[in-house]
Amino acid sequence: MATALSPFYDSLCAQLTGLLSDERDWLANTANASALLFMELPDINWAGFYFLRGEELGLGPFQGKPACTRIPVGKGVCGTAVATGQSQLVEDVHEFPGHIACDAVSASEVVVPLYSGEHCLGVLDIDSPTVGRFDEADLAGIEAFARTLLELSDLPTD
Repeated sequence: MATALSPFYDSLCAQLTGLLSDERDWLANTANASALLFMELPDINWAGFYFLRGEELGLGPFQGKPACTRIPVGKGVCGTAVATGQSQLVEDVHEFPGHIACDAVSASEVVVPLYSGEHCLGVLDIDSPTVGRFDEADLAGIEAFARTLLELSDLPTD
């Protein structure tokens, strides 16, 4: 049985639905989704997307400081999410084996892989400067946000 989302994440998904209601373009929608997350989520310093290109993730739309442009699959939190096909909830990134420090201020992270059927498109990545910023309720809400984005967008076919 699916867990009910918190009112905050219900509202965030509703805001995303309204924002994307007249647009299906994947690039435009991921750009607006990252802006919405950065504007609405408290205590974060980066929100954005990496898209799978071969055996690495390439930087996509984001909000925050400049970021790593390429991440190998299996490396860091984002690469681990792709390699395992599972969301990553990291309380303290400094304790995560192989963490890639794109921003030394980041202390915790949540990464959700984005799928079209069985095909991984990339990840949604959110960082915070606070250790333990994200919990299971945040993970469930961010996964719901990602599902909403995928449902409302024309996904890339290559």
